[in-house]
Amino acid sequence: MAHSLSAKKRVRQNEKRRAINRARKSQIKTQIKHFEAALSSGDTEAASEQYRLVARKLDKTAATSTMHKKTAARKKSQLAKKLNSLNTK
Repeated sequence: MAHSLSAKKRVRQNEKRRAINRARKSQIKTQIKHFEAALSSGDTEAASEQYRLVARKLDKTAATSTMHKKTAARKKSQLAKKLNSLNTK
């Protein structure tokens, strides 16, 4: 249990940041689900549009240090691989 005023404030700040970070990560997961749904439907146009949105969301999340930049880059690379495999078929 925090006793000092600064420690109590830090606890409050951590709770707020945790809620914001969880919301951002949830948005990314939802966006990835939309992308994979477009992939499974076989619609190249919709899948590439969804990929663009996912990549943008990942970059913004990495910029706010909710997620490490290299983690975001790895996820984008994995999704781009899936998109490219759809384009080659």
